[in-house]
Amino acid sequence: MKKETTKIWDAAEYLETQEDIVAYLEAALEENDPALVAAALGDITRAKGMTQIAKKTGLGRESLYKALSPEGNPEFSTVLKVISALGLKLHAGTGKTKKAA
Repeated sequence: MKKETTKIWDAAEYLETQEDIVAYLEAALEENDPALVAAALGDITRAKGMTQIAKKTGLGRESLYKALSPEGNPEFSTVLKVISALGLKLHAGTGKTKKAA
């Protein structure tokens, strides 16, 4: 019998277009979970190239990896720098939202 192997699923491998990236980040933002948003930004940044985004933000690559990990707690200024470096914008809107935890 052939031994089955598994591979860890990595969202960064599937974020190929700007539309994919926008949809992924919007889904994370809808959850109102800061750790999830940071992790999603980390996935997106890895998909685009951590070194390239680090240069655009003026932040260290290792610092970005740490801040944008599921355990990270990035400063809001870091989030804004990354959003800008990715060519994205944050928008405010009205509508039904989940209650903050």
